[in-house]
Amino acid sequence: MSADIDTRDAADDAGLLKTAYRTVTPGYTSHSDDEMNAVGWTIFLGLLVILFPLLPFVAVVWGVTKVIEAITGDAE
Repeated sequence: MSADIDTRDAADDAGLLKTAYRTVTPGYTSHSDDEMNAVGWTIFLGLLVILFPLLPFVAVVWGVTKVIEAITGDAE
């Protein structure tokens, strides 16, 4: 009976912090990441310049598929 009480007490204390650990690394302070923002915007603008001329072709293909669906009656 006393063994049951001891294990139950140990299980209740399992989540408690017994000792605090010290570290040699400095704490993290948040900061803006301007360099990565510039890289992201550069990639986005590059893709936009490459893909923007393809937009009319995408629109034509989309329009043709919609017309074909309307004629054949396959529209959902």
